[in-house]
Amino acid sequence: VLACRLAAAGVDVRVLDAAAAPDRTSRALGVQPRGAEVLDRTGALGDLPARGVRLERVVVDLGGRTPVRLELARAQRHLPTPGFIASQADVEAALRERLAALGVAVRWGHAVTAAAQDGAGVDVELSGGDGSAGGVRCGWLVGCDGAHSAVRGLAGIAFPGVQVVERFLLADVRADLPLPRDAVSVWLRPEGMLGAFPLRAAGPGLWRLMAPAAADRSGGRDAGDAAPAELADRLTAVAGIPAGAVRSAAWTSTFRIHRRLADRFRAGRVLLAGDAAHVHSPLGGQGMNTGLGDAENLAWKLALVAGGRAHADLLDTYEAERRPVAAGVLRATTGLTRTVVGGTPAARLLRDHLLVPLLGTAPVQQLVARESSQLTTTYRRGPLGGGPGRWAPRDPRPGDRVPDGPCRREDGTGTRLHAELRAGWALVLPAG
Repeated sequence: VLACRLAAAGVDVRVLDAAAAPDRTSRALGVQPRGAEVLDRTGALGDLPARGVRLERVVVDLGGRTPVRLELARAQRHLPTPGFIASQADVEAALRERLAALGVAVRWGHAVTAAAQDGAGVDVELSGGDGSAGGVRCGWLVGCDGAHSAVRGLAGIAFPGVQVVERFLLADVRADLPLPRDAVSVWLRPEGMLGAFPLRAAGPGLWRLMAPAAADRSGGRDAGDAAPAELADRLTAVAGIPAGAVRSAAWTSTFRIHRRLADRFRAGRVLLAGDAAHVHSPLGGQGMNTGLGDAENLAWKLALVAGGRAHADLLDTYEAERRPVAAGVLRATTGLTRTVVGGTPAARLLRDHLLVPLLGTAPVQQLVARESSQLTTTYRRGPLGGGPGRWAPRDPRPGDRVPDGPCRREDGTGTRLHAELRAGWALVLPAG
């Protein structure tokens, strides 16, 4: 996303990836409404919503009681771009296609091994998978290289945090499950929880199963082969679905859930975005979307600075605006994970008899839809925001997301205006 936006703004960019080729596994799944808007503005949304799964609801089964239904479609009906399920692989493919149309190719098999910056740029040393080495001189280096970011380490940026769940299991499986394909199904039991996500709206059954590992089973990243069997056993134990319903596994992952936030998002001419700056639980589908938001925020600022139209101090507002957003996502996803997992009898009692039943109420459903959409994200309290000022309660302020509004051209024809930026000022036209 960052490369697409910079290239579209006329900035010369290079995209380096240590991997030998694109990753074809699904990984992240949820595209939230704000994430869809970012992809749309980037020119990469295309037919992703049509190929993805439009979720109608989340069904939470507590066992022995009427399931609680979180009606997502109903709660999001007022949103301009409802969320949907699409694999990270599909999203990345759409972005690569957009990047290629802008004349930029990803340089695969180029790992960053060293970086030294001065007042005018950054010297980056590279090591190829074939043992070759080389280097590149750039004005700015942005680490979008994930939780184990080499760029973050080279910049000396700390990445403190805590472990939230000891071991979590994911598997994309081909299975014949007697479940609706427009809903996420969740089972909460004293012996454990399980979630099932449809990965295709129709056709051969492909599902994402996820659950915390049983406490008496050990393993780490090399235990992924055991994940499908363990999850199939969990299907039988908590949902009563025969383990034989799972025919095969397309992808598995076993990992520890951590909550980590970089101490800073900028060290001179080196910046961080996405999982390189923040990692958290996958529950809630916020990770990929938070990274998309980072990239969009940084792109326009870096484009102005790289083009000589703004001072480099503008880049400090990136951390000031995006780090609080990431901190809020970490708090929310950690709370959700601990609630869903229910690690103690007291936590399960609170979960089953208070928190989950509240999900069935309209006000809570609207709140969940609004917050998870990320459309409420605002920078009004940041350095570029509106400040205290005299504002009417419903007036948009600098830093707010302003929905597209209708306006008229000079010739009387209609158009839609999101935001018009000019030197030193911005004009926004709210709907109506």
